[in-house]
Amino acid sequence: MEYEGNIRKMITELNAPVKYTLPIGDAQIDMNALIGKEIAMRFDGQINCVSCGKKTKTSFSQGFCYSCLQTAPEASESIIRPELSKAHLGIARDMEWAEKHDLIDHFVYLAVSSALKVGVTRGHQIPTRWIDQGASYAIKIAKTPNRHIAGVIEVFLKDHFTDKTNWRAMLKNEVLKDFDLAAEKERIANLLPLELQKYMEPENEVTEINYPVEQFPVKIKSIGFDKLPEITGKLAGIKGQYLIFDDSRVLNIRKHNGYFLRVAM
Repeated sequence: MEYEGNIRKMITELNAPVKYTLPIGDAQIDMNALIGKEIAMRFDGQINCVSCGKKTKTSFSQGFCYSCLQTAPEASESIIRPELSKAHLGIARDMEWAEKHDLIDHFVYLAVSSALKVGVTRGHQIPTRWIDQGASYAIKIAKTPNRHIAGVIEVFLKDHFTDKTNWRAMLKNEVLKDFDLAAEKERIANLLPLELQKYMEPENEVTEINYPVEQFPVKIKSIGFDKLPEITGKLAGIKGQYLIFDDSRVLNIRKHNGYFLRVAM
């Protein structure tokens, strides 16, 4: 069977284990069903911007052409640094977009991979955001009415927790062993200034996430279509947005948003 089209990051569903689906053109591939099987993926050089759809020679920030990188609301700097969002002041690249994406409930969270990581996500992106970063456990820390406040809380907590995922450790399944998310959350409440403590989330539910992996890599080799137009091999598992092959090669699907591929299995 063969599929072709522009790909986007894999759609995920919290299950035991996580269910992964790869959008390609108008089709969707059940990736869990391919684990343990040989797959072939070929890139012929076509990239289409995920925002405007135009062909681009180079993909910026996971799928944008250079023009959209500079102008598209979904590529603004507040995506990476939420504290820079000014939508609450009526300032944004596109206020209509900001009303739907910035001026809505956001959560600050703690996630567990090889370390405790603090992060921010929109309410409707839970647990998708946690899965995409390869977290094994996560807990909501604070709930805010907009992106800016969530970002401000995250900035305060960066002095105590990392805000980056060690992707190599994550893919090797080197998961932090000794942790107590409820206790860390209580400690956070005491770290925040009074004006931010009111946003603390009362719910203490811990989400556990398991991934469909038969074999974790030992010595990771990252591969991509810019240097290797054709990638073939036996799929050993999926974690985060990475395909893991049985020879310890890993492919970041999200990095290739907008790439036109032919996929055969």
